[in-house]
Amino acid sequence: MGTLINIILFIFILGILIFVHELGHFLTAKKSGVYIYEFSIGMGPLIKTIKGKDGINYSIRALPIGGYVQMAGEIYEDDDTEKIPKEKFMCNRPWYQRLIVLVAGVFNNFLLAIILLFVIALIWGAQSLEPVIYNVTENKPVAEAGIVAGDVITAVNDTKVNTWDKAQLLLLLKSEDNKYDITVRHKDGTSDTYEVVPEITKDEEGNETRFFGIEIKNEVTKGFVPSLKYAFQKFFSTLDQMCLTIVNLFTGGLSINNLSGPVGIYSVVGETREAGVSSVIFLIAYLSINLGIMNILPIPALDGGHVLFLIIELITRKKVNEKVESITTTIFFVLLLLLMLYVTIHDIITLIL
Repeated sequence: MGTLINIILFIFILGILIFVHELGHFLTAKKSGVYIYEFSIGMGPLIKTIKGKDGINYSIRALPIGGYVQMAGEIYEDDDTEKIPKEKFMCNRPWYQRLIVLVAGVFNNFLLAIILLFVIALIWGAQSLEPVIYNVTENKPVAEAGIVAGDVITAVNDTKVNTWDKAQLLLLLKSEDNKYDITVRHKDGTSDTYEVVPEITKDEEGNETRFFGIEIKNEVTKGFVPSLKYAFQKFFSTLDQMCLTIVNLFTGGLSINNLSGPVGIYSVVGETREAGVSSVIFLIAYLSINLGIMNILPIPALDGGHVLFLIIELITRKKVNEKVESITTTIFFVLLLLLMLYVTIHDIITLIL
């Protein structure tokens, strides 16, 4: 029974994220006068479609791993120029309207995350994000270095820190010679930098865990204003975390094995459900930010890739060659599929073992 509930919750969460994202494209495209063939939640085989009074097919498809808004002339004019007026092709709309349509999905994902974070704080209280050390464990690396309770972490390895989220991520990343320079601000306002060498333990699979000996305490504040402040602070903190993660995937600070696909998300959904409603809502917010960031990356085949081609068009004052754009998009689409396949296989192996 628990497995069935997890599957339903998993599909429900993905459905929300996909619907909100595609709704952004849909509403802005419709408002801009772009002709729309289909609004689909899900990919692959068709389950159900309803033709609306506006002539648009509203569909649900079998695979809950994506969705799309099929617009006329998304890149270049279609063959339906006799049926559809040329001004209704996406490619023939003013550049600013095309830009709005392209980024609307990401905007919706970010907006959803902020709303959900606000709801969490309003109901359960806003947690403090300031990286204040509540306590240190005796005879452990941080205590031995000289850091004490009440100190506030302001930087890790010369990277500025203003939230626990960023501090924890920086302490998770690999560091040269396993040494971490932690800068703290004391209660008297002075600052010092300490070199800390964490204890490292390995599990049976060889995965490393670093132990610093820091104890934190999440102070909770209730009220409308603190909740609103928390929503935006947590949003930008999570955004910063994810951008830092992407950079470190390319620089080697993090392994590609740290990525998760649908299977990994499914396993997290089960754990989150057991933790309570607030954890499920936070997971939706977190995944919504994740989806927004991934889509806005300047990679062909993603929204950010289309934005990149639009920027090139504005600079050069002519459209990117159709074949070049088509081939580039296809290549990156295949690479993204291969990456998803690798991540999914890794998630399955991890889940089984």
